[in-house]
Amino acid sequence: MGSDNPSWSPHTVLRTLPHPPEENTTTPIPFFHLIERLKTTKREGWRRFGIDGESISDHMYRMSIMTMFAPPELASKINIPHCTKMALIHDMAESLVGDITPVDLHITKAEKARREADTMDYIVTTLLGNVPGAALSAQDIRNVFQEYEDNVTLEAQFVHDIDKMELLLQMVEYERSHKVDLSEFERVASRVQLPEIKVWAEQVVKERPKLN
Repeated sequence: MGSDNPSWSPHTVLRTLPHPPEENTTTPIPFFHLIERLKTTKREGWRRFGIDGESISDHMYRMSIMTMFAPPELASKINIPHCTKMALIHDMAESLVGDITPVDLHITKAEKARREADTMDYIVTTLLGNVPGAALSAQDIRNVFQEYEDNVTLEAQFVHDIDKMELLLQMVEYERSHKVDLSEFERVASRVQLPEIKVWAEQVVKERPKLN
């Protein structure tokens, strides 16, 4: 049974860090230090299978590249640079929240969403709120994150599908390199929404190696 933990906040995590970011400054440097954690925090789904593999930023990097290769029939309908930006932002909250997976039943979906929203609010107000305007403002980051969470726009639906596609690619690659059966992740293919990306998902699933 899942349980919410109202005592969790970004600061409960920040207090555990040896070098927490300086707050309320006019420079983005503390923010840059914080998101280094995306480079060092591993994606938890694979760790359950003994695979000490990709980091959160590894996942977001390939997603970002993938958005630039939207099939032509889809690319004509969406804002590709916006999608690339969304891919780079969508998991940013995991810099403090960590990678919570569906098997983490002690944390409900609502609690996961609260933690991520609170972290994004911390980032855009406490870390970036006093930073002079740039090409990507603090509020831009928060708006793009929320657009992804709401999953209403075609761009958000595309990036959600790219998120699933990146996982499917990694599933096949880890099955090949680690000779391990990762069948439980194949169900993600059935959750891809857009027909253009369903084609990709079907192609990748067919690549799965025979492990018996």
